[in-house]
Amino acid sequence: MKALTFSRYGKSPDIKITDVPRPTIKPDELLVEIYAAGLNPIDNMILKGTFKPILKFKLPATIGSDLSGIVTEVGRHVTRFKPGDAIFASIFDLGTGSIADFAVVPEHAAALKPENLDFVQAASIPMVGLTSWQSIVERANLQPGQRLFIPAGSGGIGTFAIQLAGHLGIKVATTTSTGNLKWVKDLGAEKVIDYRKEEFDELLKNYDMVLGTVRGNFIEKSIKIVKRGGIIVSLIGPLDEAFALARGLNFGLRIIFRLMSFKIKRLAAKQDIAYSFLFVRPDGMQLTEIKKLIEEKHINPVIDKVFTFGQAQDALNYLAEGHSKGKVIIKIKEIK
Repeated sequence: MKALTFSRYGKSPDIKITDVPRPTIKPDELLVEIYAAGLNPIDNMILKGTFKPILKFKLPATIGSDLSGIVTEVGRHVTRFKPGDAIFASIFDLGTGSIADFAVVPEHAAALKPENLDFVQAASIPMVGLTSWQSIVERANLQPGQRLFIPAGSGGIGTFAIQLAGHLGIKVATTTSTGNLKWVKDLGAEKVIDYRKEEFDELLKNYDMVLGTVRGNFIEKSIKIVKRGGIIVSLIGPLDEAFALARGLNFGLRIIFRLMSFKIKRLAAKQDIAYSFLFVRPDGMQLTEIKKLIEEKHINPVIDKVFTFGQAQDALNYLAEGHSKGKVIIKIKEIK
């Protein structure tokens, strides 16, 4: 079968479409014929080696996490799916990739595809949907009427998280460029800031949560707008010791992550604000809940551009530019 692989980390990861053996499944896994795969910024970060000490790949490895497709084979312990089922899933952090003709998906990571979405649309959901759910609902447990700041409202996570928060009755502020102000507001944001003209930390205050998606000094600036007792959940770091402990990482990495997050945790603690780093995990049950919201039209997929399998390298380059409105998708094959 064909797969998009990389052979090394760094500036020249040797990305190419190559022939690889068709995978075999374990008793609790599905073999899925992939119709579409969604890209996420972390895909390019993995190629650079940013998470090399944490994410374990046997090189050469297949790129990608989000997928949608048809189940072709199920392990003998699988009970929720059968061959012919249309599913979507994230296989992030499982050591395998999704930009390929076939992928192995653990049963616990999969959910039936929303009936009102095609495969391209469905492939746009898993990573951003799970990230939004696990940060806003699971970790922060925000309630109706509370306030959330999500920067980069026109990006993949922003477009989904704004819709999810709006459905939950949470008041959202976000940032975007001048040309996207109305478009992002129509997604459900209560307040939209033009980051080219205004500073969010000068306009916002007393927010219950900040979802950290922007690098640089964003997290430090965010402390100024969070109320006492609030929470900052960061998707971009710094990594912290709690994350290292949860993953069972060695003592050396625990110390490194403690030092990496020391400054931001100290600044946050002075204001009685909790800081934590979130690494999204595959979860088919949460995807099933998200599926319901999509089928009930509370959340709609936002797709910027669709590339063919042969254009996969171009898709990664386009995503790396950082200007996409919504998700970037690779269409692996046409629906039969």
